[in-house]
Amino acid sequence: MEKKKKGRKKKLLTKKDIRMLSFLFLIIGIGLCIYSSIHLYMWYKDSKQIKEINEEIQEQVTIHEVEDDAIDETQPQESSDNNIEIVKPKQEVSKNNPYWNYIRMNLIDVDFSKLKKTNSDVKGWIQVNGTNINYPFVQTDDNSYYLTHSFDKSRNGAGWVFLDYRNDISTLDQNTILYAHARLDKTMFGSLKNILKNDWYYDTDNHIIKLSTEYQNTLWQVFSIYHIPTTNDYLQIHFSSEKEFENFAKKLQKRSKYKFDTTVSGSDKILTLSTCYSNNEKLVMHAKLIKIQNK
Repeated sequence: MEKKKKGRKKKLLTKKDIRMLSFLFLIIGIGLCIYSSIHLYMWYKDSKQIKEINEEIQEQVTIHEVEDDAIDETQPQESSDNNIEIVKPKQEVSKNNPYWNYIRMNLIDVDFSKLKKTNSDVKGWIQVNGTNINYPFVQTDDNSYYLTHSFDKSRNGAGWVFLDYRNDISTLDQNTILYAHARLDKTMFGSLKNILKNDWYYDTDNHIIKLSTEYQNTLWQVFSIYHIPTTNDYLQIHFSSEKEFENFAKKLQKRSKYKFDTTVSGSDKILTLSTCYSNNEKLVMHAKLIKIQNK
């Protein structure tokens, strides 16, 4: 007797099954198209609103250049202007170091009275050479509100540039931190990706950040730029000793894509700019304070 073959026969798809699957795939495809269209529309709407808000801000505010003709050519680290302080590096700086040119650069000064009528959260203004970053920055009691709200506090996925809620802008902590989204249209910190391009790095005039607040106008010299898997280890603000801060700064310098001829000591103050590089990476820039004008 022949043995009966065990096992089930494979069931072939009927025409009805194929029609059902085709219809299902069609529905999924239409759904994805609708979702993408809505997402694209919202992105465009947010960007348009941010552009309008920024244009209004630029019309309201005049950024004044603060010239420092008081720097003594024979003693370039001294200024006869009592309101301006040159932050002297603890280690010797070579004559060819761009630091000597940086300390002669103009500061910026901004009147915040009009901006405060729009938003009382405004804390200062930031300019980053070689990028599109030229905005007022704000601060509230958390680090989430301005991820989804613009300068006028309207709901907006583009957010705004904001100061870490732990920072005190009136005194400047050892690490002052600013955040913003990296928008594809290069608004907010979107143009910060320019710093990873060689043409940005080789123009040393780009290695400067300018801040203006109600309390002081400041100049910062870049010493590290990098992108890194998302972490918060560069977001420490307070340090128990100069040695702890020095080790912290060395860690940041070692990460840098480029080498900057800049030393950071335990008594220095630094500025950190943080944004997204990809879904799971951050793009970070660090600079140290080299010049300050008290108001």
